[in-house]
Amino acid sequence: MRLLIYGFGPYLRFKDNITEKILRKLPRRRGLKKIVFPVRFQRSQFIKTVKKYNPDAVLGLGQRSRGLHLKVELRAVNRRRNDKREKPRTIVLGGSKRLATNLKLDGGDQARISYDAGDYVCNYSMYVIIEYLKRNRLPTRFGFIHIPHHYNIDKASRFLKKALKQIRVG
Repeated sequence: MRLLIYGFGPYLRFKDNITEKILRKLPRRRGLKKIVFPVRFQRSQFIKTVKKYNPDAVLGLGQRSRGLHLKVELRAVNRRRNDKREKPRTIVLGGSKRLATNLKLDGGDQARISYDAGDYVCNYSMYVIIEYLKRNRLPTRFGFIHIPHHYNIDKASRFLKKALKQIRVG
């Protein structure tokens, strides 16, 4: 099984990103590709990576600026904006309003289910990847987890290792 896991680098007021730290801590394995993307609305960086590695499953990791729990995101919405003061813009003109993830993840006590990934780059990455997979009728499964910036890295790494086992079995 080929698995692509991605996270992001620093952005806005954050000098680091917990997803990058977690990906660096995750041991290398055959069939596992780890990518850290810059935080920007650039469709090609996500699609080129999916095309290049042709994974069976993709798991995205994003940083939450606040909150206590991990969030297992169940859908992406067709909107984006750089700043909360801006009016949201459409990601794909004429595209679906919402697109669902299809990688089942059991978050247990550590995570909560979320139907709102926001409208920043995490949601953008989700939407463009799911839309690409759907449009090309690819069987690739996709999931996304948001992790609070201040979350314990060891705890998050253990959670991710459990998730990886679920993905390989499921």
